[in-house]
Amino acid sequence: MAERVSEGACVRKTPCASCPYRRGVPSGVWAEAEYAKLAKYDGEIFEQVQQQAEGLFFCHQDDGSLCAGWVGHRKDPSDLLALRVALVEGRADLSVLDYRTDVPLFDSGRAAAEHGIAELRSPSRKAREVIDKVRRKNGR
Repeated sequence: MAERVSEGACVRKTPCASCPYRRGVPSGVWAEAEYAKLAKYDGEIFEQVQQQAEGLFFCHQDDGSLCAGWVGHRKDPSDLLALRVALVEGRADLSVLDYRTDVPLFDSGRAAAEHGIAELRSPSRKAREVIDKVRRKNGR
């Protein structure tokens, strides 16, 4: 039997410096709508269906990679319904199933979102520096 090769989206090697799942990223970097997406991917598969967590979560760096924080925050990446569907459809590379990171991440999307929105109305100097860096990188 021939080896199955996937050419879909791959995961970044490590969560980027502005990843909303990354514990060291300051609060208030991303828009509230971006933080609102995170908790939809929490829970069991049936709960993700109920939350309509169907889409892949790509890195905010706009490089076409899957968000390493999103894939890495679960003990097993296959616990993400959107990732399972994308693998079956060939939109994600099979290598994502083996992804693990040592970067400290929030244990859930809800925890990451709560941290992220805490200072949304008044981001710290460090958060504003991260925002400016992302804007420069993405040409905004």
